[in-house]
Formats: sequence, C-alpha cells, structure tokens
Amino acid sequence: MKKSELKSKEKANKNSTTKKSVVKNKKTTEKVADKTTAFKVNKNLSNSKRFIQAYNRIDSALRVQGDMRRSISYTEAVRRAARTNQIVAKYEDDLIDYGRLRNAIVHNSNEDITIAEPHDEVVVEYERIAELVCTPPLAINTICNKVSSIVEYNTKLKDYLEYSYKTGYSNVPIFKKGMLIGVANNSKIMEVIGKKIYEKKDINDFINNTNIEDVLKEFSSESYYTIANEKITLDKVLNLFTENRKLLCVVITKSGTLLEPPLGIIVIRDIMEINKILDNY
Repeated sequence: MKKSELKSKEKANKNSTTKKSVVKNKKTTEKVADKTTAFKVNKNLSNSKRFIQAYNRIDSALRVQGDMRRSISYTEAVRRAARTNQIVAKYEDDLIDYGRLRNAIVHNSNEDITIAEPHDEVVVEYERIAELVCTPPLAINTICNKVSSIVEYNTKLKDYLEYSYKTGYSNVPIFKKGMLIGVANNSKIMEVIGKKIYEKKDINDFINNTNIEDVLKEFSSESYYTIANEKITLDKVLNLFTENRKLLCVVITKSGTLLEPPLGIIVIRDIMEINKILDNY
C-alpha cells in the first residue's frame, strides 16, 4: 500500500468515525497531550511508535480486564469489552479503526522504513483513549457528591424534609446503629405522601410523627440504590446505571459495605456530567 493511499484511508476513517472525538485544535491537543504524561509518553518517539505504544497498552488492558486469551484478536477484544465497559463502547469504532491502522504500520514496515506516520491529532487522541481505558478517573475524585452528615433512622419525616430543603439533597443515606438501611429519595417520599392522601390519612400526623425508617419501608422493593467502594471508576458507575434502569443513586463507602459511613453519592442526573468528564479527560 502506498504511503499516500494509507494517509487517505486513515483520513477517511477518522472523518467518518472519530470526527467528534479527535482533537480539533492546537490548544486542545496540547491539553490532552499533557494528560497522557500519566502513560510516560516519550514525545521524542516518532508518531508511529507512540501509536503502537498506545495500541499495546489498550490491547493489554482489555485482555486483563476481560480475562481474555491472547489468541483473541484485538478487534474481538474490543467488541467483547464494549459489552460491559462504557468507555470502550463509546469509542468502539474508533478503537477498531485505529487497530487496522496499527496493523498497516506493523505489517508493512521494516526497521528502515515506516509505511506511514499517523497525524499528530490521531496519535494524541489514541493516547487519550488509552488513558481512559487503562486508568479511568475515580468517581470519588470527580463527580461524587460528598456526604457531609448522615441522617438517623428515627428522624421524623418533618425534620428530614426540612433537612432536605436546607441542603438541597434529594437522595440521603439513612443509618441505623451504624448500618445503612436505605436511601431517602424525595420522589419516592412524595409517592408515599400521595398514597397517604389518597387513603384519607391524616397527613399532618404522618409527616410530624413518622420516622424516616418507616417511610423507607413504604418504598417499592425495586433496587433503586446500590453501594460501591471508593475505587469505583466513572466507567463502572455508568455500567451500574446501564445495567439497572431503575437505579437512582450509588452510595460510595471505603470498601463498599453497609457498615461504613458514606464518602459520597452519585445520582442519576450526574450521568450527563460523567460523560462530559470522560470526553474532556
């Protein structure tokens, strides 16, 4: 394959599948390139060598994360990983196209001649995706909403509603003797209050004299929250919301157990911000 033909093919692939993800200006390129220093990128290397280095990192990470055999091709590894890894799924077509470019470089070059040198922006983008795949950002350091205090099980609904109003929190972990027993979700609480009104109950009495623990018992049995440890990454958070469409929030504790104080909480409305963080990481 001629060098000019390979560059044309590379450009066509990039325009069709990576248009919105490839760095588009010098300022952004420099910003993304600086982030790739976590990979200890040697910028003195040629673009083709940096490209192959990024490929090797991604290939290795996918096989380790997915416990895949070496006999599985890179393309198949990407396809399989995309089923459970939201980052890989997002860049699935790009990763496969870059894999084809890598094959063209490796199989059509020798020690003296490299068949093609990928463009700067392509190399930088591939290195950026490699960083996301290999070392995705931790939720606790990015999107996680810190929990400044906990609410006890015997807190009256009236006091909880006042607390929620003052803090702006609509998903609050509830603890009983040091153990998480549930998450008070304001939408679900309104459903319970609406039910009581429908049943002609004394709403003032219900709000003033009902413990928040008893309100939680009125919630439906669906799994609307889950617990994760402090090492959970943003891609794993996205997986949780994708796998359970009824999930409203993720409570983060040190090791992901019910017997630990919450370090933070991620709610469903944070998904858009998570995607923005991943796009600009």
